[in-house]
Amino acid sequence: DRAALIYTLIGTAKLNNIDPQAWLAHLLAHMPSWPASRLHELAPWNWKPAP
Repeated sequence: DRAALIYTLIGTAKLNNIDPQAWLAHLLAHMPSWPASRLHELAPWNWKPAP
């Protein structure tokens, strides 16, 4: 089940032309302190990498 979840996250990032490693690193670094009301901003289709 865990592997399926990870594959889904990576696949979703790729479908949105996002580097999965950069996105997942950002997600894991910020999710613990991110407000629950703004979790949608961390979705790959909303995420913008830092310049």
